[in-house]
Amino acid sequence: PLVNPETGGQLMTRVKGVRKKLSAELGFLIQPVRIRDALSIDPDTYHVVLKGVVRGRGKIKVGREMAINPGQVYGPLEGTPTQEPAFGLEAVWIEPSQRDHARALGYTVVDAATAIATHLNKVLRDNAADLLSHDEVQQLLDKLSAKSPKLVEDLVPSKMSLGILTRTLQNLLNDSVSIRDMRTIVETLSEAAGRTQDPEMLTELVRPRLGRMIVQALADEKNVLPVMTLDPGLEQLLHNVLQQQGNGPNVVMEPGLAERLFAALRQGAKDVEELGSAAVLVVSPAIRPWLSKSVRHRVSELIVLSYSEIPDDQAVKVIHTVHAEPKQ
Repeated sequence: PLVNPETGGQLMTRVKGVRKKLSAELGFLIQPVRIRDALSIDPDTYHVVLKGVVRGRGKIKVGREMAINPGQVYGPLEGTPTQEPAFGLEAVWIEPSQRDHARALGYTVVDAATAIATHLNKVLRDNAADLLSHDEVQQLLDKLSAKSPKLVEDLVPSKMSLGILTRTLQNLLNDSVSIRDMRTIVETLSEAAGRTQDPEMLTELVRPRLGRMIVQALADEKNVLPVMTLDPGLEQLLHNVLQQQGNGPNVVMEPGLAERLFAALRQGAKDVEELGSAAVLVVSPAIRPWLSKSVRHRVSELIVLSYSEIPDDQAVKVIHTVHAEPKQ
């Protein structure tokens, strides 16, 4: 019923909207989404499958609406308790007739199609790098080439292979950075290609050039960027660990320190979000790549920037400092 437009099914329209919005935000065309009936799963269950692997699961009730508890509500609701699938928030399946009552109590109410579309949006956004293949990158180059043929010709394949460019763009998407501004990205890579062909290093050279775009989405309504920082002693300690081990992908940290660091970052991100700001941690350029990769699956809501990515004229306000001392 959610898929069939003849019975008022809204899911196809919502999915189309998700693809359109995400393609515009991320900067490349998201591949078509197919909806299939799967007899192997429960009637109320759906799976979001990417490259043959289930990357998201959820349950819905057709004909009911989902009342989501955003953190503060003013009373209980009658219905079936559940979890909002995209962010794991507490929710209740209610009858459509209870919608206004639920909203009056402070709940966010969505229909089943919207709940699935929101979950799909999150899964696609979290896995954006997996959706970008050589074909999509070639399409982006062809589009840029129509306006700036010399710029593209100068980079691929003469200075850099399509594979290295794809890996660099995937790294940006992994860090939730849009690749909309392909012109700036290609210009920067063209300048940097003579120095390095390492996608990790190339990513770090591109990010400061995209700094204004990265920060724009994170600044508050007064255009001030609220940030978290590391305690200077802790930042120095991480520098030392990385220097000793050559800043490679397999940096080994003392388990107690790692546990305290990630626990402190999780708590800091939660505190900052409760103040109504995005959780943005600013660190020195030397430790940003490693720290960003390390927190990606441990503190998923945390965005890690380096000082060099913040434009000189951007107002910054430190609202939290992260400490990770051992308990006495």
